[in-house]
Amino acid sequence: MKPVLVFRYARTEGPGHFATFLAEHGIDWKLVALDEGDPVPPSAQPFAGLGFMGGPMSANDELPWTQPVLALMRDAVSHAVPVIGHCLGGQMLARALGAAVRRHDRKEIGWVPLTAEAGPTAAAWLGDRRRFDAFEWHEDTFDVPRGAERILTGEYCANQAYVLDGRHLGMQCHVEVTAEMIETWCRIGIEDIDQAIGKSPAVQDAATIRALALEKLAPLTATASRLYARWSEGLKR
Repeated sequence: MKPVLVFRYARTEGPGHFATFLAEHGIDWKLVALDEGDPVPPSAQPFAGLGFMGGPMSANDELPWTQPVLALMRDAVSHAVPVIGHCLGGQMLARALGAAVRRHDRKEIGWVPLTAEAGPTAAAWLGDRRRFDAFEWHEDTFDVPRGAERILTGEYCANQAYVLDGRHLGMQCHVEVTAEMIETWCRIGIEDIDQAIGKSPAVQDAATIRALALEKLAPLTATASRLYARWSEGLKR
């Protein structure tokens, strides 16, 4: 099989459980470290699929890699090469598909309950996982792209995940997180947390985030594996 190309926007926001899933299932993958200046390929066709991780920047920022990434995402969709986007990656995919990405009226930081939409598309991707707690860390939100279907929603931020053409998955939430990633984010993002406490009902303090991870991380990882398994069914051979 061709390799999956995984794009990292920031060193602290690597592929996490996504990489673990790919390795455990014998799926070859290669990292493109945009934070270190790695170039964006001009075409998606040499790859089985494209994975995009999170990052602290906005999808609306015009950085050296912004337009090449958007062009590559559009190329992948046009050639039926599966794309998966986590948080910033999901926002970038929405922008590439012509949907708006904008500042949300509140931040989400910590563990947030999400609900699967009714219907066959959500069921195909999530199985019987109708409600679960996902990890969030964002202040922007996206509109669902034209032709895509929302499969996850939340009380504080409605658009949490969408599917296009049965193979492309864009998410606002972080399903890829590991215990190490959560600990790192809480440490380096403590100022962001402290400034948002009391201003949004969807922001938890660092101690609460760490404590809840003990019970919520394993179920989230299982849900992530379910999503990744469905996504990997469409990988190009």
